[in-house]
Amino acid sequence: MSNQQEPQEPFAEASQQPEASLPPADGAELAEVEKARADLAELKDKYLRLAAEFDNFRKRTMREKSELVSTASEGVMKALLPVIDDMERAQTVLEGEAPVDREGIRLVFQKMFRTLDSLGLKPMQTAGETFDVDRHESLTQVPAATEDQRGRVVDEIQKGYTLGDKVIRFAKVVVGA
Repeated sequence: MSNQQEPQEPFAEASQQPEASLPPADGAELAEVEKARADLAELKDKYLRLAAEFDNFRKRTMREKSELVSTASEGVMKALLPVIDDMERAQTVLEGEAPVDREGIRLVFQKMFRTLDSLGLKPMQTAGETFDVDRHESLTQVPAATEDQRGRVVDEIQKGYTLGDKVIRFAKVVVGA
């Protein structure tokens, strides 16, 4: 009966084999936990930085898109400013002409200016204002008639315009000294 094998327990071999890896000792286990925590903290920091960077990118892109949309027509507006100036001069010259001619020019001018106004173009009001280098270009100074006129705009040579909040043409003015 030597040819016959004795029945073995199915898990007998597994229980008899030595384990491939033993659990680490307490000090080594603690070191691994600390290393895992450090790795987790580093990954969390990287994630937070990446999320903040993406948020900043998204906000910057939205701001740039908004600026592009609001100032897309700036070149066209700048090109039309001399035409507006000429139409204002034409209205002044036509004061003594026939009412029909005067009225036609006035209506065309009003229609054009309403259209430009709806696109964000606004004329600056300068008469009597305090001189502001961010809005005005001083061409000359004249002696102030009163103390109140010192440092104020006395006369406007050329009208200034803004497109939204941006000055696209500075007002050319005379300032009281």
